[in-house]
Amino acid sequence: MAERIDLLIVGGGKMGEALLGGLLAAGRSAQNICVSEPIPARRDELADRYGVAVTDEIAASAGAILATKPDVIPTVASAVTAAGTDRVLSIAAGVTLATLGGAARSGTPIVRAMPNTPALVSEGAAAICANEHASDADLDWASEILGSVGKVARVSEHLMDAVTGLSGSGPAYVFLVAEAMIEAGVLMGLSRPVATELAIQTLLGSATLLAQGRSPADLRADVTSPGGTTAAGLRELERHGVRAAFAAAIEAATRRSAELGKA
Repeated sequence: MAERIDLLIVGGGKMGEALLGGLLAAGRSAQNICVSEPIPARRDELADRYGVAVTDEIAASAGAILATKPDVIPTVASAVTAAGTDRVLSIAAGVTLATLGGAARSGTPIVRAMPNTPALVSEGAAAICANEHASDADLDWASEILGSVGKVARVSEHLMDAVTGLSGSGPAYVFLVAEAMIEAGVLMGLSRPVATELAIQTLLGSATLLAQGRSPADLRADVTSPGGTTAAGLRELERHGVRAAFAAAIEAATRRSAELGKA
C-alpha cells in the first residue's frame, strides 16, 4: 500500500477486531482504517464484515495499534515505525515501554495498554501509560480508541502489572464465581438451565448496580438483613476466606505479569 492512512491495526484477531468494531460503531470512517493481517481467510472475513481495507502489508499511518501476539511485538513495532507511522498503541500484555521503544524508531510516541476481554462486547476495562515522547494528545488518542470499547484509566507503568492482576485477569475470576454459583444452585436442587440463568442475571444486575456509583459495601448492606439468609451466606464466605483468596489471586497474577515482562 502506497497511501498513508489514518489508522493501521496490525493483527486481526479477537482484540484487534473488537477495537475495529468499536471504532466503527463510534463513528470512525471505514475509509480511514486499514487492518494488516497475515492469514488470507481472516483478511477476507474482516473485509466482508466491516468494509475496511485489509492487507498483509505494513503501511505508513498517522497511528498504529499493535494487536499481535507479544512475542512478535518488537518486530512489528520496528516495521510500523520504519514505514513512517507517527505514533503507536500496543495492547500486548507484558511488553514494556522500554522494549517497545528499543524496537521502534527513535523518538516515537508510544502508549502501552492493558485491555481485557469484555472489550469484545464493548464493556472493557483498560489502563494506559506512555513513554517520554508521548504528549497529552497521544494519550487522548489512545484513550479515544480504547474508550470505544469500554472504560480507560491512566496509570504509571510500574502499576501495569497490578492492572493485569486485577482487570486483565479479572474476567476469569468472575467466570469462576459464576461457575461456582451455578454448581451450588444445582446442588441445592435447581435444574442446570435455571441455575445458569439465575446466576448470570444476578451477576449482570449486580454489576449494573455497581456501575451506578454506590459503594460495594453499601450495596451489600442493602441486601443483608440482620439474621437473614444473606447474612448466613456471607458468614460462610468470610469463614472460608473469600477476601483473602481474591487478594492472593490478584497478587499472584500481578507477580506473574512482572515475571513475564522480564522474560
